[in-house]
Amino acid sequence: MQIAFRVQGAVQGVGYRRFAAREAQALALAGWVWNEPDGSVAGEAEGPEAALATFRARLAEGPPFAAVARLDWKALDMRSSLPFPFEIHR
Repeated sequence: MQIAFRVQGAVQGVGYRRFAAREAQALALAGWVWNEPDGSVAGEAEGPEAALATFRARLAEGPPFAAVARLDWKALDMRSSLPFPFEIHR
C-alpha cells in the first residue's frame, strides 16, 4: 500500500523530518519526507497496511518539540516503488 501525507502545525525546525524517517525506517517502510514552503512537512510511504497504521499514529504524535495541528493522509494508486530505506529530501 502506498500513501501520501502532509503534517501541519509547528513541524519545521523541530526535527520532524528526522523523526519521520527514523520511525519509517524502524517499520521497514519505503518512501521520503520533506519540508514544504508553507511550513508543513509532506511525504509518501509504502509498506504493509499495519505498519502504515502505526506510522500514521506516530506522525500524529510527532517528536517532543513539534505541535501537530493536522495530519492529512491519502491512499495512492501504486505508481512506482519508493526509495528504500525511507529518506529525507531537502
